Amino acid sequence: MKDSFGFRFETPDRTIVISGDTTPTDALIDNARGCDVLIHEAYSVASYGKLTSAWQEFRRTHHTSSKELAAIAERVKPCLLILYHRSNAGGAETGSDDEAELVGEIRQFYKGNVMTGRDLEVF
Repeated sequence: MKDSFGFRFETPDRTIVISGDTTPTDALIDNARGCDVLIHEAYSVASYGKLTSAWQEFRRTHHTSSKELAAIAERVKPCLLILYHRSNAGGAETGSDDEAELVGEIRQFYKGNVMTGRDLEVF
């Protein structure tokens, strides 16, 4: 993937930013500043060590770790951080990373409001 796209929606009552699959970038941080809701993909640092070196490289170059996302959230300071696309590519189990583990990793470095999102939920 050469490019990743994110979106910033400004409504009369809130601003919502959605990341694409991405490593941390200044462009994302600049466009997310002042948002009420940041919806961002992430993977668990704990699950990273369980991957083959090829999948570790893919994660490092195409996704954001829990620790990196916590640092982004500290800079952006959204009212609500929603995790989506919890990557587990290359892992031994199918599905997403354990949600509690992922949220716990982020909360070690970011004290704001964090939750995981699922399709069709309303916030």
